[in-house]
Amino acid sequence: MTVVNVNSPRERKGLLESIVKDFSKRASYYDEQGKFPFENFQQLKEIGYPSFTIPKKYGGAGISLHEWLELQELIAQHDGSTALAIGWHMGIMKQLGETGAWEEEIYQALVEDVIQSGALINNAATEPATGSPTRGGRPETVAKRTENGWIINGRKSFTTLAPILDYFVVSASIEGSEDVGNFLVRRELEGVSIDETWDSIAMKATGSHDLLLNNVQLKAEDYVQKMSKERKPHGWLLHIPAVYLGIAKAAQRYAVEFATSYSPNSTKGTIADFPSVRERIGKMDLLILESSSLLYSIAASWDQASDTERNVMGPDISATKLSVVNKALEIVDLAMRIVGARSLSAKNPLQRYYRDVRAGLHNPPMDDITIMALADRAIKQFI
Repeated sequence: MTVVNVNSPRERKGLLESIVKDFSKRASYYDEQGKFPFENFQQLKEIGYPSFTIPKKYGGAGISLHEWLELQELIAQHDGSTALAIGWHMGIMKQLGETGAWEEEIYQALVEDVIQSGALINNAATEPATGSPTRGGRPETVAKRTENGWIINGRKSFTTLAPILDYFVVSASIEGSEDVGNFLVRRELEGVSIDETWDSIAMKATGSHDLLLNNVQLKAEDYVQKMSKERKPHGWLLHIPAVYLGIAKAAQRYAVEFATSYSPNSTKGTIADFPSVRERIGKMDLLILESSSLLYSIAASWDQASDTERNVMGPDISATKLSVVNKALEIVDLAMRIVGARSLSAKNPLQRYYRDVRAGLHNPPMDDITIMALADRAIKQFI
């Protein structure tokens, strides 16, 4: 079954629910082995998931941001790495389709590949010397113009989905100018290779290796976008907090199930009867309620907003990421306090949830940038 015969949010959610339980069964294995979960992505392709965010006019499902975040959260409850990784592809396809940032012909060809074969794409922007692209560093990856197009050289780090990507959107400095541009690089091109450097203890199964580009020859039209110094808000980046909220909910579920079933011989009931445990369960629920309310209210606002209104939503999107991720950290911590020392067992999923939610602190935008943006907005309101 593919996107063409899935017509409602309920059907799409049902399709996803039919496969994500398999993700849960494999999550600990891929985490322990540090391997990439190819099986998960094959199942996602089989239900047409990579095309769900492609606008309807191009043949996709054209789902709203709100619906997509719900689906991302669902995947994350079963495997955080898979959810975060596929989220980058989904968000890029949604943004390009809605904004028309690329030439129509280039995007249409990409869409056809995604719909027909499940092709995957991600940005390759981060470099060891520049750090996060949100800090504004100029790429050391360089594109040189030739008679027939371009030659590009460089190394990109944190290239999530590297083992399975078909396309890389590579940011590069244009030799001989101050410009920075995005180039569409196909995996099969000579000079494209992956250096398996990903050794993080969090989100271990995202395959976020280094991309190496050695004299890669590109066509003129592969220069798909000149980068602007003005950064517009991207609502699709809310997939990041959605993923960490999903992981937090998985931790909550585990802790509550443990508390309501664990009965030490020193008590007649379960530890869920202890006031201290009930307090922690209540705190988790409050934090999840707050996070869900913020995340989905901002997503709904984005869906309903005009382009002009979206252009001023940057602080709201950043604040949502900061709030939800930090609350997710707190939720997992509370869950581990309920379960106790056995939460640190290598066989216990809570220790994986704990490691994975920490990764959220290092996904864009960074907390300090967010706080400064909120301060700037607040000050402007009163001067």
